[in-house]
Order: sequence, then structure tokens, then C-alpha cells
Amino acid sequence: MEMTLRDLAERLGVELHGDQDLRVSRVAELGHADPSSLAFLADAKYRPALKGTKAGAVVLRVADLADCPVAALVSPEPHLTFTKAARLLHPTPPVVGGRHPSAVIAEGAKIDPSAWVGALSVIEERVEIGPRVFIGPGSIVGAGCKVGDDSRLVARVTLCEGTLVGKRALLHPGCVIGREGFGFAREGRGWLRVPQLGRVILGDDVEIGVNSAVDRGSLGDTVIGDGVKIDNLVQIGHNVQIGANTAMAACSGISGSTRIGRSCTIAGAVGMAGHLEIGDDVHFTGMAMVTRSFTQPGVYSSGIPAMPSAEWRRAVVRFRQLDDLARRLKRLEEQMAPNDQPAGQDGG
Repeated sequence: MEMTLRDLAERLGVELHGDQDLRVSRVAELGHADPSSLAFLADAKYRPALKGTKAGAVVLRVADLADCPVAALVSPEPHLTFTKAARLLHPTPPVVGGRHPSAVIAEGAKIDPSAWVGALSVIEERVEIGPRVFIGPGSIVGAGCKVGDDSRLVARVTLCEGTLVGKRALLHPGCVIGREGFGFAREGRGWLRVPQLGRVILGDDVEIGVNSAVDRGSLGDTVIGDGVKIDNLVQIGHNVQIGANTAMAACSGISGSTRIGRSCTIAGAVGMAGHLEIGDDVHFTGMAMVTRSFTQPGVYSSGIPAMPSAEWRRAVVRFRQLDDLARRLKRLEEQMAPNDQPAGQDGG
């Protein structure tokens, strides 16, 4: 979509410096922008690229305005403002209602006329699909599922039986919502599957990335709160509950029955044990191994950053020596401790 800088500044609520009638139609990086592009500067390390940019306009802080050779939209939060601008210039195409001839739709399904059901999709019995929902090609919506207004199943999304999806959800290709959780009871030397009888409930404005999985509850439900954002290749176990506006990066895994609070961030490759309580505003850095509950807000880390291989091998040798060193230190402390003095001989 093409917009003048005047209209863009008014829609974004920011101050404009430069040609108000200049028109931009797309967003781009500072170094690859052309006069029809809008770029942004949020990190000082990219300031050298600002001076040579060919963008039509740049979103930046007032402190960077003097170095900007083109029109500028001044914002205290350039990245957020740029994100809003990108959504205006690159809007999601509207959904056109209808059904592809190859879609398989059960007679008992209720589909709003404004919703689209794509090629080779399967819609089973008792499904309810709301207004302006987009069901992309190859998707499966199992029996008894409900999909709220304006949600998008991009392609090859699987909603297993009974899954409830809120409004404006965005489910990316290959994600599976509501599969049976990993529940087994020992039977001799083998395993007996425990029936998984709960559901998955996704709130409004939830996003789930490519090839991520959310397991149905075993007895109760797995619940993903409003505004939760889940990246690619994430595993959510059965009966997990995640509070509103929590974000989780790729390759993380949450074991069953763990409860995560509101507005948390879980960085990439975090592993979380089951039956834990994680409070609101708790933040785990990448590759943290979470084996106990954290109820207080804060930033928590574990794992060891990468280092040169030779240095790592020396460190591993020292790790193995720690137990012996601790025992030797304890013996030395015992030897150096003052002997007990006889009663009445304290020098008083």
C-alpha cells in the first residue's frame, strides 16, 4: 500500500521532518532501501548506514535526527513505530469467503459465509468456523473444533478433536494443536498409554510457529492465554498453562502440568521440567535448564556460553576435579581449626 509521509505520521502519531507529500510503499533495511522505502534506526551500531541511506524516510529517535540525510519520522520507540508502519504498508490480504472444490467438509460443520476453506483441507463434524477465518491448503480441523473470528491457519495446520481457537489467531504451517500428550503408565517392562481426555484452548491473538506442537490435556485442558507468541519448533506438554502475553522462542520445550505466568519471555532452546510454577514477568535466557519453580519476577540463566575448544576441555577437567578439591579443602579447614581449650584456660 502506498501512503504519503503526512498520512503515515498522522496514523502513527509521530513527528515528521521533511517532505510531507513524499510517498512510500514498502519497508526496507537502511542499506537496501530506495526512495519509495521506509527504513528505521533503533540501534546505534547501525548509525553509519544512516548517513548513506537512499530511503525515502527513516524512523529514528530525535538524537539521530541530525545525521539523517532524508525525511524522518521521529519516535521514542523506532522499532515499535516501524512495526506499526510495516503493518500499514504491507496489510494482510482480506479473506474472500468460499470453499475450494477439493476441500472435504462434513455436513454438520458450521462455516461462516465470509470464511475461506482452502484446497485439500478437511473440516470434520461439529466444527464451527467464524467470520473471515482463513483455512489454508492441506489443513485439518478435527471434530468439535471451534475457530474464532479473523483467525488464520496458514497451511497444513492440524487442529485435533475438540480444540478451541480464539479470535485473530495466527497458526503457521505444520503446527499441530491438540495431539495426545506424552502420557504412559508402566506395565511390567513395557508402557500402557494413558488416555488424553482434555482439550487445548487458545486465547485471542495467539500466534504459533512452524512445526510447533501443543498437546491436549490428560484430564483438564492445556490453556494458552491471550496474546501468547510461540516460535517455531516448540513443544508444549499436556496440561500446561501459559499466561497472557508470554513469548517463547524456537526449540523450547515445556513439560506437562507446568504453569507459566503473564508477560514472561522464554528464549531459544529453554528446557522446562514438569509441574513447575513460573510467576509473572519471569524471563529465561537462551538454553536455560529450568528444574525448579521461579515465582518472583526477574531474569534467570543457566548453561555455559561457547568458548574455544581447548579452553572448554581444560574447564571440563577442572569440573571433574571439583569433588576431590572440596574434600581436600574440608580436611585442611579441619586441620587448621584451633583445638578446643580446657575449661578455665581461656586467658581470662
